[in-house]
Amino acid sequence: MTSAKSIARAIQASAFAVMLAAVVSSDHAQAAGSPFSNLSGAWSGPGTITLASGTKESIRCRATYNVDSSGANLQLMLRCASDSFKFELQSNVAHNDGEVSGTWAELTRRVGGTISGNATGNRIQINVQGMLAANLAVNTRANQQSISIQAPGSEMSQVAISLNRGSK
Repeated sequence: MTSAKSIARAIQASAFAVMLAAVVSSDHAQAAGSPFSNLSGAWSGPGTITLASGTKESIRCRATYNVDSSGANLQLMLRCASDSFKFELQSNVAHNDGEVSGTWAELTRRVGGTISGNATGNRIQINVQGMLAANLAVNTRANQQSISIQAPGSEMSQVAISLNRGSK
């Protein structure tokens, strides 16, 4: 069943997934020179999507981050679900001299795009391009991440997520 609502949710899911692909930086990782160095492993947690209409929906996500030995390249596999949808994302992201860039693909809906931005301290700010445009902010401290997405002009007005490393 394809409807405007399901397309909007696919876009929301894609935007959410993309921002997770760029999750970066803990104090330890910054000291090591790469925001990806401390991300390897399994992460999960809850969040909320707020639609332009004001409707809110809870979401749960599980992510696996694979970081290369240099800490400069990150591969992400992400699965998320809410009461009304689910999606699966693959992403490849690189860090070079404070800048973050990469690509994403949402496998369930066959959409994708690019990621660009920068990392400062324990915070990353990125822009997502593709089927939609979004601004994302991610903060990581030790084994916790907080993620915020703003997608002006789209059906999704904002997303807030909290992930924990090693939680189920």
